[in-house]
Amino acid sequence: QGINAEYMGQKFAFFKQSNMPARAVPAKAKSGGKGKSGKPAGRPKSAPGSKRKSKKNVRTWSLNIFKVLKQVHSDTGISNKAMNIMNSFINDIFDRLAGEGAKLAKINKTKTLSSREIQTAVRLMLPGELAKHAMSEGTKAVAKFTSA
Repeated sequence: QGINAEYMGQKFAFFKQSNMPARAVPAKAKSGGKGKSGKPAGRPKSAPGSKRKSKKNVRTWSLNIFKVLKQVHSDTGISNKAMNIMNSFINDIFDRLAGEGAKLAKINKTKTLSSREIQTAVRLMLPGELAKHAMSEGTKAVAKFTSA
């Protein structure tokens, strides 16, 4: 369970900064605010020592949720808070089904998570009528995917 700190130190030693001298970079002539193409330069470059905060890509189900909502109720909207709740719900169900499917794959001594494992996980995790609808929709989706 625990991670050996000495092992991790050896394993990731290559991430540490090397003792090699910095490479010399030739000084650029002033271009009067214009880039290589002669057009005005974009954003000014950040200072060499400063770290710019990069925007983290966050994957959500928002677009899919919105598309389904419009199919079911075309005149209904959804608030940001409700969208976040739906997104959390879908991520939770996804994690549960993937975990159950992984357990089933391990029991069957396979390393591939196939549609069969997911189908069984859906049968085990979802109650009654919801499982039946999920099975039919999943089967339809797999058939559409394999035919395309």
